[in-house]
Amino acid sequence: MTPAPLRSTEGFAPFGEHQTWYRITGDLDGARPPLVIVHGGPGCTHDYLDNLTALAGDGRAVIHYDQIGNGKSTHLPGQGADFWTVALFLRELDNLLAHLGIADRYDLLGQSWGGMLGAEHAIRRPRGLNRLVIANSPTSIARWSSEAERLRSALPATIQATLRHHEADGAYTHPDYKAASDVYYQRHVCRCEPWPDFVRRTFDWVDRDPTVYHTMWGPTEFLGTGSLKNWTVEDRLAQINVPTLVVTGAFDEATPHAAEMFSTLIPDVHWRIFGQSSHMPHVEEEAAYMSAVDAFLRASGATSTDAQNGASHG
Repeated sequence: MTPAPLRSTEGFAPFGEHQTWYRITGDLDGARPPLVIVHGGPGCTHDYLDNLTALAGDGRAVIHYDQIGNGKSTHLPGQGADFWTVALFLRELDNLLAHLGIADRYDLLGQSWGGMLGAEHAIRRPRGLNRLVIANSPTSIARWSSEAERLRSALPATIQATLRHHEADGAYTHPDYKAASDVYYQRHVCRCEPWPDFVRRTFDWVDRDPTVYHTMWGPTEFLGTGSLKNWTVEDRLAQINVPTLVVTGAFDEATPHAAEMFSTLIPDVHWRIFGQSSHMPHVEEEAAYMSAVDAFLRASGATSTDAQNGASHG
């Protein structure tokens, strides 16, 4: 007998003068803490993480939302760098938790920038945070940028030359620059061919309104040159006091080196490296990813740190 589909409800959480769109899959009053999904970017949308609804059910609700400036939430293309800050998005997350009535009991999974934001959130030791998943995130923009340079140096010489040529002119929207960037994306962002529609939807949203991405990150994925360029969380990771799963892809643009300080500085941590994935193991090795995250969220007591900086290769 096919199980009945889970209930899915959408709504908006008022956030000052703005609105944060959210969707709940499953029952918030279930036996397990609801799982809040924090998307990347900054400036992406929830869409590329849509398949994480597979983690809903058996007493667990999954909550997706679009951070303001993005997707179905309020867009503010006239705002500058003084508006788009880490503190803003932390307040928005707190506001959403309070609006949904789950601030006393929830798990959180952040991907890429969402994992950076998740770490910032956990450092404050919110009373209701039960477990944390940091997926495909760096511990600093300096590490991300140096690793991006290293990954670029392994691209074909003609691709490297095309990238340098158009970057010198600031021609980031030139078709040749985009085509050269796609070579990098195929290696280090998502190795699926073709990319699923739900992943493409996020990139389409960013193309329509790149305000947050360009302001906080920069004009290109390779180097963080926006307002986040000096961001680091390494000096504060020891303050995280909940069990934490760190997820990295072996070919990730947020490389294992960029992520490794999570595993050495967070006290209660497990690190899983997916050997066939880049930046989206939730898409590239979907079944194994869902199984690993589900098992971590179900676990009781302390997690174990594997040998060699907590790395467990999938």
